[in-house]
Amino acid sequence: MNATQQIHGILPARQIAQFCEQQLIKLARPLDHDQVQPASLDLRLGPKAYRVRASFLPGPRRTVAERLKGLVLHEMDLTQGTVLETGCVYIVPLLESLALPKGIAAAANPKSSTGRLDIFTRVITDYAQEFDNVAEAYHGPLYAEISPRTFPILARQGSRLSQIRFRAGATLATDELIRALHAKEPLMTEGEVNIEGGLALSVDLSGIKKGEPIGFRAKRHSALVDVDKKAALEVLDYWEPIWQKGSLILDPDQFYILASREAVRIPPTHAAEMVPYNPLVGEFRVHYAGFFDPGFGHASGHGEGARAVLEVRSHEVPFILEDGQIIGRLVYEPLTEAPEMVYGQGPGSSYQKQGLKLSKHFKPFVP
Repeated sequence: MNATQQIHGILPARQIAQFCEQQLIKLARPLDHDQVQPASLDLRLGPKAYRVRASFLPGPRRTVAERLKGLVLHEMDLTQGTVLETGCVYIVPLLESLALPKGIAAAANPKSSTGRLDIFTRVITDYAQEFDNVAEAYHGPLYAEISPRTFPILARQGSRLSQIRFRAGATLATDELIRALHAKEPLMTEGEVNIEGGLALSVDLSGIKKGEPIGFRAKRHSALVDVDKKAALEVLDYWEPIWQKGSLILDPDQFYILASREAVRIPPTHAAEMVPYNPLVGEFRVHYAGFFDPGFGHASGHGEGARAVLEVRSHEVPFILEDGQIIGRLVYEPLTEAPEMVYGQGPGSSYQKQGLKLSKHFKPFVP
C-alpha cells in the first residue's frame, strides 16, 4: 500500500505481509506460517527476558533499554524455555520491530489465549507514554511486559502472547457505522440491540446451554501452563466450574471466565474490538484480549454467531454481577480493502462458533 494514499481503516493480512516484505515490519527471523492473522500480526518473544522491579513506561525522552537500567533484577534465557512466575513483572524484547510509514499507526492486545490464562501482557515502544499504542510512523523496537496473574507459565523464544493491528489514518469507528452494518446484516443472532459508544454485550449467567456451567473460576496454586502446548491440560486441575445461576459475586482475588449472552458477527469487511466498559457501573474488568477478526462468528468464516468470552476480575471490592448486565461494548472499523482470508478459514481460528470456552491449552470439558 502506498502510504500517501488517503485510505483509512485496518490493514488486512495481505498488506501486513507486504509490510514484512518491505521491511516496514522488521523480522529477526522469518515469519511463522500462521503468524499473520486476518487483520493482525502475532508478536513473538525474543531470546531474553528481564525480570524487573516494577512496571514502567519510558516516557517521551527515553528508550525502553535506557529505562531498564537500574530496574533489572535478573536476566533470563528464553531459548530453551523458562518459567515466568505469578506476581512478577518481566520485560521481553520481541522478534519484530517497526519502521512504519507516515499515516500508519498500530495498537496491540494480548492474544485471546493469553487473556484466558490471566497473563497480563502489554506492548511497550521507545518513548511511549501509553501501553499498547504505537505512534504513527514509529521506528524502533517492540517489547512485551508480561505479568502472569493466576498460573505460572512456561514460555520460550518464539512464544506468541500478543498481537498487533495496523491502522491507516484516523479511526473510523462510530455508532453510525455500527447501525449501518446492523441494518444491512444483523450483528447479533438474537437479543435487543443497544448501540451507544459501541454495540453492547451482556453477561450470560442463566446457563443458555443445558448441562454446561455458567463460567469457570481459576484455582489458586495450580500447576504450570506451557503456553505453546494445545489441548494438554485437564480442566479440573486448573478451574472450578460455576453452576449456580442468576448472579455471581466476584471476589477481587479471583479470576473468572464467563461468556456473553449475545452471539455476535463480524462482517468480513470489518474488524472489531471490545472496549473497556464504564467503571461507574461496576468495579470490574471484563477483558484482556479485545481484538475480533473479520469473519468471527460470520457465515463467511463458517460461523453462525459466536459468543464473546469474558476474562473477568473485580477491582478492589467484591461485586455482584447479575445475569444480563452489560459488561462491554464492541466497536467496528472497516478494513482498507477486502481480505483474502477471514477468521475461520485460515490457521489460528481456535474460537470460531465458540460458546463458553477456556483457552486452547485445555482439553474439552466434560461435566
